[in-house]
Amino acid sequence: MRYITDNTTPDTDLRGIADISWHGRGACRTLSANEADRLFFSGPRSHKAIAEAKTICGPCPVKRDCFNYALDNDIRSGMWGGLTEAERRPWHAKVAKRLDYARVRAAIMGRDIHLTAAEREAVARHAYVRGWSPDRLAYALGIDLDYAREFLRRAGHAVADRDRYWGVPADETEAEGAGSNADEDAESGSEETADSDSSPKEICQVARQVQTHELIRNLRKAA
Repeated sequence: MRYITDNTTPDTDLRGIADISWHGRGACRTLSANEADRLFFSGPRSHKAIAEAKTICGPCPVKRDCFNYALDNDIRSGMWGGLTEAERRPWHAKVAKRLDYARVRAAIMGRDIHLTAAEREAVARHAYVRGWSPDRLAYALGIDLDYAREFLRRAGHAVADRDRYWGVPADETEAEGAGSNADEDAESGSEETADSDSSPKEICQVARQVQTHELIRNLRKAA
């Protein structure tokens, strides 16, 4: 058992939804209930109480955990993480669109992290590329098995589209452009118009880091 339970991997600073062990290390843990309510749940114009609460929150070692707990659980009232309700309002407004890859990695490693829709899609793409089964993805995200299959199906389409439209090697693009320069110079303007009308237009697949002159050449060919 000594070798089985021995784990020297450092703990991540991200915590699960139900993990509230950080409460015991907060700087406000010694305050009474009435004093905590007066300081951290004061009115918006109680400037003296707000300033005193910020003084306590400033050096608190679990200030980030406190802030993330309020965001993950949609707690909009009171002071959390050293920020008042008004100061946290912009964070609550955009938390649904958050894409934090540290949280994605923590979820992949098995942590119970409250992920947004974008973060769940990132986990699903990782699962598809790594060949995860729907059961494993369902367990990692805590979702239904049918929902996990749908996640993998959408991830497969996303990966295929990425490879189709962004996976054109630069050397092939250069070779095609170099071989067509002589033909383009020899053809007249009327012949180019006839060819473009008779043949269907091709979708030009442009590489992610394509050079400017190559982009112009490919767009001219597609037109």
